[in-house]
Amino acid sequence: MSRRARPVGLVLLALGPVLVAAYAGTSYLAVRRGVRAHVDASGMTTLGVDGWGVTWWTALFVGVVALAYTVMGMLLRRGRGGMPLLVISGVLIVPYALGFFIALMNPVRGLAALSDSTEFLSALPPWQSVLAYLLLVAGLVQAVGMSIAYSEGKRPKPLESAGQDAASGP
Repeated sequence: MSRRARPVGLVLLALGPVLVAAYAGTSYLAVRRGVRAHVDASGMTTLGVDGWGVTWWTALFVGVVALAYTVMGMLLRRGRGGMPLLVISGVLIVPYALGFFIALMNPVRGLAALSDSTEFLSALPPWQSVLAYLLLVAGLVQAVGMSIAYSEGKRPKPLESAGQDAASGP
């Protein structure tokens, strides 16, 4: 009786980078929407460029961590790495949390407040403030995916020839 592996763990692991990309894309849209004043050649104000720059670097940083989790989860699912990979994943939660903290501080609004740009602040969409929680959800989903991948990797592989050996007898 062979059991098919469920792809839930892989889906959860892959969802991390997808959510980080969603954070980056929606943050970009929010910054573009906030740009109302003097526009440079790229179509952004200097405030918009600075806000997007901090957001982009945060998303890149967390995205690399999310990809590392995905690779580690795939290795765990195959039964490779075991406990050392789980320890590394525990250490990698620190950069994930740091990226979430930076996003939660909302650098786009912070830079706009520092430059006293009320037009920019008022033009930012209201949902822009909650985008940081995409990074939190990405980390939580990947943590669940890692535990599922670890448990799938520890399961003994079913022997397909076991039924044939029992039928042939001694």
